[in-house]
Amino acid sequence: MLDRTALEALTQRPMTFLGSAWPWRSAAYLLGSAVPGVAAVAVALATVALATVPLGLLAVPVVLALSVPLVAWFERRRLRLVDGVPLPEVPDRRRREAGVAIMTVLALWWIDLIMLAFTVAGPVVLILSPVVQPTTAWQIATAASVAGVLLLPVAAYTITAWGGARGAMVRAVLAPQGSELAEVLRSRARLVDAFEVERRRIERDLHDGAQQRLVSLSMTLGLARLDLPDDSSAAQLVGRAHGEAKQALAELRELIRGVHSQVLTDRGLGAAVRDVAGRSPVPVDVRVELDGRLPAPVEVTAYYVVSEALANLAKHSRATAAAVTARVEGGTLVVEVYDDGVGGADPGGGTGLTGLADRLSVVGGRLSLSSPAGGPTLIRVEIPCG
Repeated sequence: MLDRTALEALTQRPMTFLGSAWPWRSAAYLLGSAVPGVAAVAVALATVALATVPLGLLAVPVVLALSVPLVAWFERRRLRLVDGVPLPEVPDRRRREAGVAIMTVLALWWIDLIMLAFTVAGPVVLILSPVVQPTTAWQIATAASVAGVLLLPVAAYTITAWGGARGAMVRAVLAPQGSELAEVLRSRARLVDAFEVERRRIERDLHDGAQQRLVSLSMTLGLARLDLPDDSSAAQLVGRAHGEAKQALAELRELIRGVHSQVLTDRGLGAAVRDVAGRSPVPVDVRVELDGRLPAPVEVTAYYVVSEALANLAKHSRATAAAVTARVEGGTLVVEVYDDGVGGADPGGGTGLTGLADRLSVVGGRLSLSSPAGGPTLIRVEIPCG
């Protein structure tokens, strides 16, 4: 697995790390602080120069206003040297970038350069001891040179550690962890919405296209059978084809109901749950106590959970009876699916429970599971209605 940040690179084996580009990238990142350092010095000199001019100090805010966006742009771009993870977009991006720029201009730039100078200059001076101190005994100079060589790996680790820590600090200001999580949740919500739109389009195409053609084919075969003698082989073949067409039409209608429930759209969650429960091979007792319609995302998610839970129940539980209850408690929709099967449901066992939890997380819902070996199994889902 490739490391994406300088801090992650520090966890590599020593020889792998020292042979990588991360120490050099971190050194380049710290050396780049000379650019905001020049900006800081320029602002300071401008302040001193304008202080002698009447009303000259009024121009200092203008100088700062011009330099801060440039430093912020530079900081955002050079962060890629020590942090290869893209920055998410945040609502207050400009304000955060200005905060990083001010922090860099006031303090970080000279800390970076001092850290880089002492870390690199120490080993270099020791290595060059025979040159810079020719009067020193050769034994001492040689020992100093060897010590300098041995300190180079330490310098690489020090530079990378500070560069990675500084990059992590800049990232924390530009994009706090909560903003990244919020962006992930928004992205997942957009994917779910797009998936629902696509489901409805497929349902409409199947209903208006393939289903109508099968209805027409079934009617044509039925009429053709009426025109043939009952005891002829052709009548038997047409009758068989008619039966196959009706079976295909029934399966297509079942598929359409699975793609998107028209009952859910027209009559709400209670009717849709009763509809899917009525088609279950296991007897299901339905108790839905809802006052009116719920928000569409809540209804769609709850219907999806019930449908998947009943499908899994029919496939894996070996249950003889099941029950579905739904009610609103304190602004939260609570749905419970119970069965008297063998239990032992495991989210990691491929029974679809992980998919249910992922779907619920998009709308801020929560899934609880109780399924001891031998049964019974209870799935409890809580979905905020706000």
